[in-house]
Amino acid sequence: MTVFEGLDQIEAAIGTHIGYSEWMEITQERVDAFADATGDHQWIHVDPARAADGPYGTTIAHGYLTLSLLPVLGAEILDIRGFSMMINYGLEKVRFPAAVPVGSRIRAGIELTSLQRKASGIQLNSVVTVEIEGGDRPALVAETVRLMVE
Repeated sequence: MTVFEGLDQIEAAIGTHIGYSEWMEITQERVDAFADATGDHQWIHVDPARAADGPYGTTIAHGYLTLSLLPVLGAEILDIRGFSMMINYGLEKVRFPAAVPVGSRIRAGIELTSLQRKASGIQLNSVVTVEIEGGDRPALVAETVRLMVE
């Protein structure tokens, strides 16, 4: 866990890789709960018997499920202090280069890429890469935008 105590420490870290989260197992229960929450019950996610004969040999996590795990994975990597509020301001770009098979483990890594002062606060951009344990391609690469209000 990297802790930043204010803007000066964050500025000094721009352009660096901050660290990695712990590995998280992607379970069928988590995938099913996400399917229920979003209404996306495509067989590749929720039907293990049919998916066994599919292109991945098993069910896979929704790409948006992987994306939705960024806050919990990111909280294991980065703790920013000294601001009254931080807002998930959005994403610049998101890609899902590889499927996440159910039963696999993922982790996130964060690189801080830029910092901009705006009228509404300080905008911090990062690249978050979600890896699959033993995989040769990432599951997710996202350019995230966070707004920090002093």
